[in-house]
Amino acid sequence: MPRSIRPHGRPAIFSYTFTGWLTIINQSRTSPRDHSDLALAALGWILSDGDRAQRFLDLTGLTPDGLRAAIARPETHRAVLEFLCAHEPDLVASAEALGIQPAELASAREEMCR
Repeated sequence: MPRSIRPHGRPAIFSYTFTGWLTIINQSRTSPRDHSDLALAALGWILSDGDRAQRFLDLTGLTPDGLRAAIARPETHRAVLEFLCAHEPDLVASAEALGIQPAELASAREEMCR
């Protein structure tokens, strides 16, 4: 028997009818925007450690000012993902910190490099 659910116990402008079945939309491919969002979150993780941040800057040839200027560019996002994928301990640790599987970062790198 369907019943009406009001989110968070507050009076609702609308209500959902609960029938016991939910439809979940699954998109198998993530958009380039999602890959960029993931790369930016990973960059935050990289920059959270001074030694790791310096290694990233050294390997990419970026300066802090250069990184600030290039932070929105797809090539910077690719560099972030390539940096992580090139060093498995960082790949695993960053994925754990972001709450995802390391394969998701690797997959995002592959998609962005196409």
